[in-house]
Amino acid sequence: MSKPKLHNAMWPGLVGKGDDEGQEPPISLERMLELTAAAEVNGTKFDGIDYFLFLPHTDPAASDDDLKGIADMIQSKGFDVGSLVAPIWPGTVGDSAMGDSEQQGKFLEAVKMACRIAGVFNDHGVRKHGVIRIDSAEFGVEEWRKDAPGNTAKIVETFKEAAKIAADSGERLAAEGEICWAGMHSWKDMLDILEGVGMPESLGFQADLAHTYLYLLGYNAPEHALVGENYSDEEFWTAYETMTDKLRPWTIDFHVAQNDGTVHGAGTHDKTGKHCPADDPNGKLDIVKASGYWLKDAHERGIEHICWDGCMFPNEMLEKVDTWNTILDTMIKVRDAHGWS
Repeated sequence: MSKPKLHNAMWPGLVGKGDDEGQEPPISLERMLELTAAAEVNGTKFDGIDYFLFLPHTDPAASDDDLKGIADMIQSKGFDVGSLVAPIWPGTVGDSAMGDSEQQGKFLEAVKMACRIAGVFNDHGVRKHGVIRIDSAEFGVEEWRKDAPGNTAKIVETFKEAAKIAADSGERLAAEGEICWAGMHSWKDMLDILEGVGMPESLGFQADLAHTYLYLLGYNAPEHALVGENYSDEEFWTAYETMTDKLRPWTIDFHVAQNDGTVHGAGTHDKTGKHCPADDPNGKLDIVKASGYWLKDAHERGIEHICWDGCMFPNEMLEKVDTWNTILDTMIKVRDAHGWS
């Protein structure tokens, strides 16, 4: 099986990292590429990377020449670039998708910048497939709950405009299903937004095994829980099928991950699905089996690669070659079970 291609994410070197008390320093793009390139299992290596378009890895306002230099560096490691993460959050380029017109304007500007960078990478040849990832950029659900219908409508409005920008650039957006983002914090609320936008050719869903596991538990939306706390194996897979049947038709980007049923955060990125090592003894997911629910008919939805998300792994863990070999081995097993030629 040659597809899906196997990618590693670069943002674990950035997300939750920083200079604040208790935070670990960021890991450079160069170092993340080196660590990814060093991984190998029985002759198989990672095929590419997915990439966060913000400092210190990338200045989203970088010149075309600077971006081509980055593309050359990535290509020199034998990697393609796949999906890109738009800098939509407050403190980067963007702002809340459910904010006022100025905030929404910043959000759309971030999407434009991401589409421009995607175009440079595409023309260079380092990027041949992948999406641009977004979310509501409204952290937490308390503000959303003050006017859930109105705030969902605002997010839908912003996402529609963003999808038009992407379509004009020949790109597709994927909204990340994660419990920390307002209006996207449960499988049902996420579905409401996807259906509200109603532009599946331009805006779809990004499924992450760690985050969508917490969708099942109804962590930030108990009313939408599909299993109780002490679920049986049969109850779990029945619920998992229910969730994936709803969201899979929208899924155009997929993250392989593990979760131990808890939430985790660092810095401003708090209370989100905890990503665990692939072989974590407390992991709740049969990664290979769970992946199959999302990857059914994946090629028909345009999915060309899958990506491991090790968001908020400690730096010590990220620096160990065994970490990446175990991850790569798991991804190979996912492809062997559910891939295509």
